[in-house]
Amino acid sequence: MSKTIIHTKNAPAAVGPYSQAVAVGNLVYTAGQIPLDPQTGKMIDGAISAQTERALLNLQAVLQAAGSSLADVIKTTVFLQDMGEFGAMNAVYGRFFSENPPARSAVEVAALPLGARVEIEAVAIVNQE
Repeated sequence: MSKTIIHTKNAPAAVGPYSQAVAVGNLVYTAGQIPLDPQTGKMIDGAISAQTERALLNLQAVLQAAGSSLADVIKTTVFLQDMGEFGAMNAVYGRFFSENPPARSAVEVAALPLGARVEIEAVAIVNQE
């Protein structure tokens, strides 16, 4: 089985030696998406809710480039800089995964890249039709 590197200009470019996502077989594994504006490459300002929305929009763009979607996500991991912001993050997350949500882990971390307050990664099924 070979791997396919996924890249889209509709999500922020990688800020290090990694790919936005890698597809293997019928699965795609995304890199963690932080709330960078894909047009400017800069962190968006705002509360955890705004940062969560931007991270999920970036994740959605990467999945679409891989031939997948948020509806095809089977597992996410959410990294929070402050677990006290879980409720606000969860409210936004729930809008993006309103039906048949994926399995999820959420953990608090000491710091995230570029000062982000949230980072979200996913594993999804690739639509092979």
